[in-house]
Amino acid sequence: MASRTSGKGSQGTAGTAKRVGRTAGPAKKAAPAKKTAAKKTAPAKKAPAKKAVAKKAAAPKPAPSPTGGVYRLARAVWLGAAHAVGAMFRGIGRGAKGLDPAHRKDGIALLLLGLALVVAAGTWSNLRGPVGDLVEMLVTGAFGRLDLLVPILLGAIAVRLILYPEKPEANGRIVIGLSALVIGVLGQVHIACGSPGRGDGTTAMQDAGGLIGWAASKPLVYTMGEVLAVPLLLLLTVFGLLVVTATPVNAIPQRLRLLGTKLGILDPVYDPDADEESDDERYDEQWREALPARSRRSSARRSEAPAEYGPDQAEADALSKRRRPRRPSVQPTMNRTMDAVDVAAAAAAALDGAVLNGMPPSPIVADLTQGVSVERERPGTPVPGAREGEPVGGGGKPEKGTVPSGGVPDLTKPAPDRSQSQPLPARAEQLQLSGDITYSLPSLDLLERGGPGKTRSAANDAIVASLTNVFTEFKVDAAVTGFTRGPTVTRYEVELGPAVKVERITALAKNIAYAVASPDVRIISPIPGKSAVGIEIPNTDREMVNLGDVLRLADAAEDDHPMLVALGKDVEGGYVMANLAKMPHVLVAGATGSGKSSCINCLITSVMVRATPDDVRMVLVDPKRVELTAYEGIPHLITPIITNPKRAAEALQWVVREMDLRYDDLAAFGYRHIDDFNQAVRNGKVKPPEGSERELSPYPYLLVIVDELADLMMVAPRDVEDAIVRITQLARAAGIHLVLATQRPSVDVVTGLIKANVPSRLAFATSSLADSRVILDQPGAEKLIGKGDGLFLPMGANKPTRMQGAFVTEDEVAAIVQHCKDQMAPVFREDVVVDTAKKREIDEDIGDDLDLLCQAAELVVSTQFGSTSMLQRKLRVGFAKAGRLMDLMESRNIVGPSEGSKARDVMVKPDELGGVLALIRGETAS
Repeated sequence: MASRTSGKGSQGTAGTAKRVGRTAGPAKKAAPAKKTAAKKTAPAKKAPAKKAVAKKAAAPKPAPSPTGGVYRLARAVWLGAAHAVGAMFRGIGRGAKGLDPAHRKDGIALLLLGLALVVAAGTWSNLRGPVGDLVEMLVTGAFGRLDLLVPILLGAIAVRLILYPEKPEANGRIVIGLSALVIGVLGQVHIACGSPGRGDGTTAMQDAGGLIGWAASKPLVYTMGEVLAVPLLLLLTVFGLLVVTATPVNAIPQRLRLLGTKLGILDPVYDPDADEESDDERYDEQWREALPARSRRSSARRSEAPAEYGPDQAEADALSKRRRPRRPSVQPTMNRTMDAVDVAAAAAAALDGAVLNGMPPSPIVADLTQGVSVERERPGTPVPGAREGEPVGGGGKPEKGTVPSGGVPDLTKPAPDRSQSQPLPARAEQLQLSGDITYSLPSLDLLERGGPGKTRSAANDAIVASLTNVFTEFKVDAAVTGFTRGPTVTRYEVELGPAVKVERITALAKNIAYAVASPDVRIISPIPGKSAVGIEIPNTDREMVNLGDVLRLADAAEDDHPMLVALGKDVEGGYVMANLAKMPHVLVAGATGSGKSSCINCLITSVMVRATPDDVRMVLVDPKRVELTAYEGIPHLITPIITNPKRAAEALQWVVREMDLRYDDLAAFGYRHIDDFNQAVRNGKVKPPEGSERELSPYPYLLVIVDELADLMMVAPRDVEDAIVRITQLARAAGIHLVLATQRPSVDVVTGLIKANVPSRLAFATSSLADSRVILDQPGAEKLIGKGDGLFLPMGANKPTRMQGAFVTEDEVAAIVQHCKDQMAPVFREDVVVDTAKKREIDEDIGDDLDLLCQAAELVVSTQFGSTSMLQRKLRVGFAKAGRLMDLMESRNIVGPSEGSKARDVMVKPDELGGVLALIRGETAS
């Protein structure tokens, strides 16, 4: 019995331990230990005690609230109403923040205008009511006797904000100046009224300078007396006036003199030195005013920005450089003599044009317009170096004292003896222009200004935070140390911690793309010249790159090379320009809509703006017939725009022949490059051999642009490829350069031979990785985002440079083309393309049988026997081929019609054989 009781007691203890473990959460783990101990030692009579302990451990139920939940209901209603009101005001604030900046400025101006009306009603007409009392207490109490001027100040500030919303940088200066002016004036007024204090009452304070006057004058009067307080307040007043009017102290006499001149009190005085300084100051002021306001505040924003971001300053530095003048666009009047006074007038016009184009005037031109005395020549006196009946400015190097083609006289050399004038040599027969005329380059004012772009935005900060979050989540010791914002993409610089592999960053490419919500993420490891990994992410707010901004760059003004063209803007904010003479040939490829045609337009427009037809001649090939039609008729063309692929192949063959002729001259006179030969011709070091009627002149650069290479390769692949390969291999030293563009960069269009001889590449967005490898021999172009986003790989570079291609509008192109057409009419070469309907008809009919047809015609005409069987025997051809040859000769009136088995009549005599063969070949009979 004892054993049964003991067993039951053990079971009861175990059941109690289980119930205790269920009721007490923290004692769950101790329950098994209690169970084991109960089985061994605990008697059965202690089980009720355990139950009692378990009941005491249970939490007591809360007592019912005496208010019945009314307090909690009121608290919930109050918090709900508070959240609703706060959300409404926050929504209004976000809506105001999202307004256009112009609307916000107009709202502030109208608010100030309303306050001016209210203050005027309270101070000028004794407005009654709470508003009038508030105005009297605040305005009159603060400004004292000068409360009548407060509405005028508020109204003036409001009018300025309405009239000049684009000049917010002056707001801080005006606020500081007005504050100093008001404090100084009110302090002096308060002292003049006896310096009443607060113990004298409110009325006495309002009759003096108010609280502001009291606060400004009381400390000075108390510490140093009225004798020194008044001059100090007067200096503060003068300082405020100078700040408001933006007048430095050293410019006060000049401003007073100008004011007196405008009022008619003083007579204007001419001072050359002062005029020169004022010209420079005006130029600097005009240049600063031409830039957007954000450019003028860029330095302040960069100083406020965190040091770890450091936006690039390349663009602002490039735009702030002092520029040397480009060749002026001044054209003297034709068919009249240019005397010394006209020279001075042309120089003055050049000075105005240089300042207008955004460049400082040349010192030579400035000196000419400021004191060079000239002696007027007699009418009809010819200018030395000019042929009789021709205007000044012909080809070749101008003589001493003459006016070159740009219109600016060379004053560094003495004038020659007028009795020993020698005529200029005539131009060479290779590339002749229509007469010796003065050609003026188009002005850069025909191209729009875009100004510098952004260097930082809120989107950049959000992407920096996203990148940092990705590195933290994947436990990569890396940090974003800065970024450079371009017009299309921003490159973020990431520095790795010690012992961190670069592959850790490149492996996160998809995660980074997911975090920044952009599939077009490109990782550069490392950035050239930096110990950092670059992550290029497209901007949500893209910017336009205008061609005019690139051409206005300081480098473009300092480098007068005619083959320098504008390409665009890189990721670091710097403008990208390239010299086609150094490239020396370039392949431009990209899918439809990627910006390839815009790039071609920029290249041609750059050449027209910077080079005369004496400098550069062009051959344009446009198989699509719509891309380059805007340039028809410009004087730079050496042949009309070619739209037929077969004629394009002939033009390339002509370029090869022209290259051979140029190399013949280089070899004959012992020069290795066309630039050296041209310089020797200009200096008179090269003369034709005795007995030769040829007259030497400098060779212009020859630029060949093919807008669609695929069409040419489909029509005549062998001829086109052979001509391109020969040109690209040899034409660099001859001054001939090739630009090939295609929207189908496949291996059958851009062959291996063409790639091997075209070292510079410009790739826009492609549709596949294979196309990118064809263009650049590496991936990358398939990740571009289109619309001008490209990769530029010049000759000698290891990695391509990402850039946003420049853009030129159709109106700008039309204005430049019209200016060039007005200057000169094009002079075409007739031997570039043989444009005869006969040759096209013969090519279509004869095909590849031209040689056989010539042999058959020569055989029939010489023997005066037209027989098909004879052609079979003599030419060793079949009956069908012989019959076709006979039909071709019949269509060209060489033989008569068929008369059965008889031989055909021969219609041509043997002495006319040369004309017949020329007719068959499509040539003119000699």
